[in-house]
Amino acid sequence: MADEKRKVLRVRGAEARDFLQGLVTNDVSGLDRGLVYTALLTPQGKYLADFFMVPEGENVLLDLDAELAPSVLQRLTMYKLRRPLEIEETDLTVSRGIGEPPEGVFADPRHPSLGWRGYAGQAGETADWEALRVAACVPETGVELTPDTFILEAGFERLHGVDFRKGCFVGQEVTARMKHKTVLRKGLVTVEVEGNAPVGTEIMAGEKPAGTLYTQAEGRGIAYLRFDRAKEDMRAGDAVVRMVS
Repeated sequence: MADEKRKVLRVRGAEARDFLQGLVTNDVSGLDRGLVYTALLTPQGKYLADFFMVPEGENVLLDLDAELAPSVLQRLTMYKLRRPLEIEETDLTVSRGIGEPPEGVFADPRHPSLGWRGYAGQAGETADWEALRVAACVPETGVELTPDTFILEAGFERLHGVDFRKGCFVGQEVTARMKHKTVLRKGLVTVEVEGNAPVGTEIMAGEKPAGTLYTQAEGRGIAYLRFDRAKEDMRAGDAVVRMVS
């Protein structure tokens, strides 16, 4: 099934991998094994975009949210300076599915339950993607992932979206400091939800704000919580929210 909310950019040229290696959070050498999930950050370590890097010979395709494509194209063009590269939007479509993978597709590297992704019009079994990503606590662009997001709080290490051994990337200093010098006090987690609450509803632990409830499906949700305030029973509007043990 084609995902109309995605666009595919192409970084074309012999230096494509070296160029991206100095910018993104994950190791580009992983393209030798398939898709690489990664992010582009501000120098202050905050989220700008997340995407899949896709091998295409010496070129690299970027599978990303369609609304982010223009700004990512503009930023990468700014970063390339005089490198002999072309960065362009393509007319390729993104397909995804679960079950037996057809020829030419790639496993989604974030979590096994998310199936495969393809870029040549492949068709496969569809799924309740919202329920799958909620169960695996996989954030989505524009919902759980915003310009205020720090990727470690969003679970990028668990989702194989950052590599601290690869060398420098934009925003590395702040990200590495969070990794090595602090204990995360806030972050995205899967919660049980009894009742309904709009995306973005504040979660209260007694009288104190404890976080925000985001995507919900099949009695579970993704929540951004302050761990020191998270209790067994919390409320988000009319819904009861509980930590998943």
